Amino acid sequence: MTTNDQRPFKIIKGAKPATPGRTTKRRVINRSVPRPAEPIEELLERLDQEPVQEVGEATADDGTVTTDPEATADDEVATTARDAAGGDGEPEPDGGGEPATATAPARSRKRRPLLVGVLVAVLAAALAAAAVSSHRWYVDRATDQARQAAVAAARQTTVNFVSVSAASVDRDLQRISAGATGEFKEQFTRGQSQVRQAVVENKVESHGSVLRAGLVSGDRRSAVVLVAVDATVKNVKAPEGRPSHYRIQVDMVRDKDTGEWLVSRLQFVG
Repeated sequence: MTTNDQRPFKIIKGAKPATPGRTTKRRVINRSVPRPAEPIEELLERLDQEPVQEVGEATADDGTVTTDPEATADDEVATTARDAAGGDGEPEPDGGGEPATATAPARSRKRRPLLVGVLVAVLAAALAAAAVSSHRWYVDRATDQARQAAVAAARQTTVNFVSVSAASVDRDLQRISAGATGEFKEQFTRGQSQVRQAVVENKVESHGSVLRAGLVSGDRRSAVVLVAVDATVKNVKAPEGRPSHYRIQVDMVRDKDTGEWLVSRLQFVG
């Protein structure tokens, strides 16, 4: 007797079309079909009642629905590309093969070191220009101050030279010698005794004043100054005094130790 677990069915092998005068041979083979775990009718009914699953979702044994990570990632990429394209259609390729949201930070990181380098170069150039400008301003200011001091010293020296009195001859000659240096000081020192004698014998009294003074050339160490001087000279022959006009060129040199401007050469030019 055949059970429900194993139901025989017949397979006919070797069957050939009937031929006149020949008998057809048939061979019957019994094979068993496995019994389903549950009746076919119940299985079909249960499948019809289960909800249909969307693509990317899976149902666990306890009935909960899980999402496929790969499908979710694909959906998110598609949504991001669609939003970046500005519409609901398919995202257009940007030519680089990478999403715009991924290339923007990368480009920002590449440009940042370049921008910092440019700023550093500009700052260094500005500092260098400021240093050069500051040094140039200092040199120009120092040179201008030196020239003004040279002109002032030349004015005073020429006044001292033409202002001599028999009553104060020694002090006057000493003042002239103190403001001299180099060639002029040597010449004046050699003739100082003769000058003193002439001033005393002729009862000379001379007082001068500067009319104009101009810088011919000069820097922080030397200068050439032209001075116009008027003087009133009294002596034995002119007790009432007579006016005199002088144009004197003085070469000035700045002393390295004291910084004082001294006369190195004095000559009358008209």
